Amino acid sequence: MISMRAVAAGRHILAPTSHSHSHSPAGGAATASTATFRRRFSASAIKMSAGQIVEHVVLFKVKPDVEPLKINEMVGNLNGLSSMPQVLHLTAGAVVQTRSSSFAFTHMLHSRYASKSDLADYSAHPDHLGVVRANVLPICDDIMAVDWVSDELSGPVKVPPGSAFRVTFLKLKENLGENEKNEILTVTKGIKEKFPSINQLSVGENFSPARAKGFSIASIAVFGGAKELEALESQSAAANEQKDKVRRFLDGVLVVDYAVPALHTVNL
Repeated sequence: MISMRAVAAGRHILAPTSHSHSHSPAGGAATASTATFRRRFSASAIKMSAGQIVEHVVLFKVKPDVEPLKINEMVGNLNGLSSMPQVLHLTAGAVVQTRSSSFAFTHMLHSRYASKSDLADYSAHPDHLGVVRANVLPICDDIMAVDWVSDELSGPVKVPPGSAFRVTFLKLKENLGENEKNEILTVTKGIKEKFPSINQLSVGENFSPARAKGFSIASIAVFGGAKELEALESQSAAANEQKDKVRRFLDGVLVVDYAVPALHTVNL
């Protein structure tokens, strides 16, 4: 388990100490406030109009017996892909927790692109393929990837260090019609109004089904820091109310919490 506050504060622990799915809050330096987060957004981040951003999330399950050095090399080289010209934003590291009875992912990569073709070029690039072959495949038991177009993304493309994510993937029941699917998307997009601590929300339908393990609706809720994300636990009634609106349409839910490292320059 990795403390979200520890990661967000810059103590970037790349090798997980446990593959447990539960979460044990830990102390640490206070993360940036929502106001600070928004100031950083407005001051330095790339901004694009709605409908232009392609989201790419990859989840990795590292084998339990892998030595920390190899995990650190994987994370460091994945983060090194942020310099590729197609990449607008990229972060990779250990997840804080995976909420699922079926999966135990330990690490995550999140990146953003201006178009599907840019994502395709990134995926096929020798630098990306080299990292996958040399650092990812030899040490991972399981990999899952989900891609979608965020058609209503507001705010910056680059997510500031110290921010916290809640990534949610929904697996729909078979033979659902477009009306039901649209209802799910509408409810998911509406959660930002219910939870003001969400600074940015990206929602869309996966367009890479071969790698997504049956999950087809994806969302990323971005918070100013670990404290804001952890505060959601005290709003369980409101969260359950939103879930109840679409629960009858779902065959599965996968939720991953992640903290963007405060510093990518720490020793790996």
